[in-house]
Amino acid sequence: MSELILLPASGLAREVLAMVRSSGQYDALGLLDDDEELSGTSVDGAPVLGTIEDAGKFTHALLLVCLDSGSARESVVERLTELGHTESRYATAIDPIVRPPEGCRIGRGSILLPNVTLTASVTLGEHVVVMPGVTFTHDDDVADFSTFTAGVSLGGGVRIGRAAYLGMNSSARERTSVGTYATIGMRAAVLSNVPDGGAAGPLMRF
Repeated sequence: MSELILLPASGLAREVLAMVRSSGQYDALGLLDDDEELSGTSVDGAPVLGTIEDAGKFTHALLLVCLDSGSARESVVERLTELGHTESRYATAIDPIVRPPEGCRIGRGSILLPNVTLTASVTLGEHVVVMPGVTFTHDDDVADFSTFTAGVSLGGGVRIGRAAYLGMNSSARERTSVGTYATIGMRAAVLSNVPDGGAAGPLMRF
């Protein structure tokens, strides 16, 4: 069983910790967090082993960046890259009840929590976070560092840009696109393309 370190000590890290403990997918050694006051404490029984800078002390363990914001995950990964950690250091955590069909691709560093559905030929990039109850329909293509909160639904052939954020119970019509660093609000319905850095609120036609 591979060993795993989660960083930082976030709410998402606690969710992933519960998932991997239940599934036995990884042996979770603990967490790293830049809040030095957390060092030596524990989070849900997992020890805080040091700061993010200390990742190099645990070269035998895989890493998983557990932050809700895609741009924040991207920043941490860039920092770890500067410290010499390559993409091979990252784990991929998928709840065992999630069964990606043959032909789907899920990149390193990605997290899929329970009850996520992928139908056919879905591509998820690296360091993508998918909360419970998300549906990806055929031929969806998701770029690195994107975030899908609970209940998001994508129609077929949707394109999601790098570090885009889709709020709870939002949806995207088939063959639409959401640009890089775009934000889709809770319950929003994306009916046409959202540009890079754009935003869509509940039931807005963008």
